[in-house]
Amino acid sequence: MSSAFLKLIEVTKRFDESTAVDCVSLEVPVAQVMGLLGASGCGKTTLLRLVAGLETPDEGEIWIGGQRVAMKGRNIVPPHARKVGFVFQDLALWPHLTVAGNLDFVLRSCGWERQARRERINEVLRLVHIASHAHKYPNQLSGGEQQRAAIARALVAHSQLLLLDEPLSNLDADLKATLLYELSALQQELNVTTLYVTHDRDEAATFAHSVALMNSGRINEIFSTEVLREQSRGKVNHLAEAIR
Repeated sequence: MSSAFLKLIEVTKRFDESTAVDCVSLEVPVAQVMGLLGASGCGKTTLLRLVAGLETPDEGEIWIGGQRVAMKGRNIVPPHARKVGFVFQDLALWPHLTVAGNLDFVLRSCGWERQARRERINEVLRLVHIASHAHKYPNQLSGGEQQRAAIARALVAHSQLLLLDEPLSNLDADLKATLLYELSALQQELNVTTLYVTHDRDEAATFAHSVALMNSGRINEIFSTEVLREQSRGKVNHLAEAIR
């Protein structure tokens, strides 16, 4: 039996005459992080939206946790029933709701009772270190605090699969490094299977266990992040030799 929690089988998605995702097959093992690495416009975000159920595949199948959730021309399991948390590139926090309100909306949509919602919201906000900002609105938060709020919202309903669409792309280097460390620790603590979209090789090497290289809608190669780390070390050694 496959150990993959997320499995895509020859998935294709077209928009008019353009093929955004082209016959992609991919497996992400349980509790592992797979980086999806590629340039802007190569189909990474569309692939995440297909997994989340926000788009429907034209061809192929998508399986989550051993259940087929989508097939050719049909979403079998709706987005809210997939136990998927999505952190969008622009975060997409609801501006008219507080941080706690953003999380509460998700839990109410899942049918949670009030007391259980309150306890879970407090738990998750402590987990991502923004409990003191629960009653602030998104525009009252710093960039890093907004990132943490978006991650909390993605995790609050006990998501079993986390989809991250370049969540750190708009942050400065120091804050990005801090949040990447925290995100890695959080993923290990929760053991949540994760698909992490980025165009930054160093991010992928730091956070992911393996990397799928995507180009023009296709997965060209899948490899261990140790390959990226070796390449980074090679660049450092080359520079050191050049300045001697």
